[in-house]
Amino acid sequence: MKVAQRQWTAENGWQLVSANGASHQAQLALVFGALDSLRCEQRMEEIHQFFPQARLVGCSTAGEILGNRVFDGSITATGVFFEHTKLQFTQTTVEGMEDSYNAGVRLAEALRQDELAHVFVLSDGLNVNGSALTQGLQSKLATDVAVTGGLAAHQELFSETLVFLDRPSGANTIVAIGFYGKTLQIRYGSRGGWSSFGPDRVVTRSRANVVYEMDGQPILQLYKKYLGEQADGLPATGLQFPLGLAIHNCQDRLVRTITAVNQDDNSVTFAGDVPEGCLARLMRANFECLVDGATDSAGQCRRDGEPAPTLAVLISCVGRKRVLKQRVDEEVESVRGVLGQDAATTGFYSYGEICPFGLDHKRAELHNQTMTITTFSEQSCQS
Repeated sequence: MKVAQRQWTAENGWQLVSANGASHQAQLALVFGALDSLRCEQRMEEIHQFFPQARLVGCSTAGEILGNRVFDGSITATGVFFEHTKLQFTQTTVEGMEDSYNAGVRLAEALRQDELAHVFVLSDGLNVNGSALTQGLQSKLATDVAVTGGLAAHQELFSETLVFLDRPSGANTIVAIGFYGKTLQIRYGSRGGWSSFGPDRVVTRSRANVVYEMDGQPILQLYKKYLGEQADGLPATGLQFPLGLAIHNCQDRLVRTITAVNQDDNSVTFAGDVPEGCLARLMRANFECLVDGATDSAGQCRRDGEPAPTLAVLISCVGRKRVLKQRVDEEVESVRGVLGQDAATTGFYSYGEICPFGLDHKRAELHNQTMTITTFSEQSCQS
């Protein structure tokens, strides 16, 4: 397994980050960048020239991760050559939020084959219910096949996002990659670092990912009470106060991020489902807690004494970036400190992350406000 990386910025154009003999052999190129830059046909053509044998899979972001740093307005292109692993690519579009589950079913059915080891998915970040998408995928996959990935973003604008296979096309796109074979070692981890505050409240009226009432009171009014003057900036300002759900008998709360508010009916839309009847609390975080969460996530992906993975894909939430501000690089540095500097690192800031709670679990969940990591390495093929 070999990895080559390039980066484009408006100031410097394309820069070679690492070659490692993978450019002309790569079967996959992961491409993350600013929405407007990704829509440039010339940029896409240049990436195809860098990686002529590769299928391009990518999305728009709220920040691009490369090495130890976080960038805005750039494009990162990571070509990956697998010696012993086969890949399959599929995509679908959703007709509306209610089509999210069936979209997951369609993707999984297109990928079902012997020796499917893992599925990595990138989804539109606004018009897809990430919880339903994940459930649909898993309904047709074998129980030992894990799913990781994330929801595309567009800074903190919450207006549109872009996901593509080979070239940008229409909206509402979801792309999935199937990895096949027995030599590929994939690890994953997902941790937040957020803490809850205030009392538990019962979600008394919700429908899928839209919440209307908690404890019988309009949820939007609750947010306005806590945000005060910042309420005028919703939904962006709500990124600092996600909702923590006590479900699935998990020690960690499942965190949900606001993606939209409706002033007419006082509802709040989240990136994933918020079941009616569940207990929920508002959450908040500080710098140290978020960096510790990123470190813990990396620790799930590499055990003591193990070599560094060849590739690490980091998907962190735009809400974490808003809290970390100018020190956002430090959560990426903390991950590299655990995984090792030899691991090629790419990724992006998202509107949601998809991952099981840990390696002991195969059932994936949609998370918000986490640092989610997927690492890839190939073992020697034994004769």
